[in-house]
Amino acid sequence: MRYEETTEQDMSVKDLQIAYIGGGSRGWAWNLMTDLAMEPRLSGTVRLYDIDREAAEHNAVIGNRLSAREDAPGKWNYVTVPTLKDALTGADFVVISILPGTFEEMKSDVHLPERLGIYQSVGDTAGPGGIIRALRTLPMFVTFAQAIRDYAPNAWVINYTNPMSLCVKTLYHVFPGIKAFGCCHEVFGTQRFLRDVYQEVCHAEQVNWQDIDVTVTGINHFTWFTSASYRGHDLFPVLEEYMEHNYEPAPGLDENWMSKNNYFSSANQVKMDLYKRFGFLGAAGDRHLAEFMPGSEYLRDPKTVARWKFKLTPVSWRKEDLKERLARSARLVSGEETIDLTPTGEEGIALIKALLGFGRLISNVNLPNTAGQIANLPASALVETNAVFERDRIHPVAAGDMPEAIRALVLPHVENHERILKAAIFCDKEMVVDAFLHDPLVKGHNPGTDEVRSLVEDMIANTRKFLPRGWGV
Repeated sequence: MRYEETTEQDMSVKDLQIAYIGGGSRGWAWNLMTDLAMEPRLSGTVRLYDIDREAAEHNAVIGNRLSAREDAPGKWNYVTVPTLKDALTGADFVVISILPGTFEEMKSDVHLPERLGIYQSVGDTAGPGGIIRALRTLPMFVTFAQAIRDYAPNAWVINYTNPMSLCVKTLYHVFPGIKAFGCCHEVFGTQRFLRDVYQEVCHAEQVNWQDIDVTVTGINHFTWFTSASYRGHDLFPVLEEYMEHNYEPAPGLDENWMSKNNYFSSANQVKMDLYKRFGFLGAAGDRHLAEFMPGSEYLRDPKTVARWKFKLTPVSWRKEDLKERLARSARLVSGEETIDLTPTGEEGIALIKALLGFGRLISNVNLPNTAGQIANLPASALVETNAVFERDRIHPVAAGDMPEAIRALVLPHVENHERILKAAIFCDKEMVVDAFLHDPLVKGHNPGTDEVRSLVEDMIANTRKFLPRGWGV
């Protein structure tokens, strides 16, 4: 890459090289293309690498068609490459966004534990689904980290793949010198929620959610706000006033709400309940927050989920959604449909610009806790806090000690991350059983050890096509 001009206002970067691992994506890739096309001060090449080469080739057509449009100021050349070496050599940035396995494996991850009464609303981060997903994902990230070390050791690496904490943790475990971080938009959703709360309670208009200042602490998908303000105005008392009319401490079934909302909707009842119980606000979507809590609480059974006004996302829906996205890909490739040039709401390009020297930016990010940004969690933990992004540097913002009530909820997951990483690297089934038994979602249902071991064996068998040889499959 090369820099042009000397002032921040006028500078631009040409010939930027971005390696996209998982470049056949029918979701994140289109978001990246959209945001790149809307940024006039960046241009270069995006190398699309995917085990599904045809999908990557389709995205190259889509990306190049988008870049050629007159209304797209950002000009990029999208190319497919056959190997990680080809993707990474000379890369300035690496984006990782993959689906580890297929929806058949995810079906087992999410739904097989239901035989023990264990329900999962997402199944990709915590709980049995997150653990088994990690077993097939982390070996891939070992390969990615080794390749980045060998071919692009100085590149910035942005991960979007779940389970986020374990994916980024693995990158650093294999290549300690890597410059990697994980991006997640869940915190943005809670900032928007607080924006809406402020506007309703204070009768304000046109508040930008990005002006909601928050202290972020926790781990991915189990983040918390220990403070929140808007222009110096403490938002927690505002939230408490809002909750007087919008929070249900003993929620009942609302068939109308359940019928009119999609699988990703929630009424924010879980995060408000967590605030009521612990004094701090859960800062992810309710579907994710619920999975980190004991299974006897928000995910006791489908009726309990309905009362708390969020939803279980069945893998059958994801399969149907994939059919729609494949059909859309075909329309985009043929030119029958075009991508709307509207902001996606992701911050990836803004973070890239900050790392290139376009200015400073503060955002939530997943990084090792080696700077002690959460003082009372282990340095080995992979945590999510705010950080300052500037030219070729990320400075984690100290969140201080995590409040003890929250730490007690987060620490079992941090400890389980160590078990799961070891299990994935050493192909250790008993370590997987141990991780299941220590997972709060599983523990909340109080299953027997033999039942858990049987479930682990069956779930591993169902994902055997994507496991290393060390598992004997």
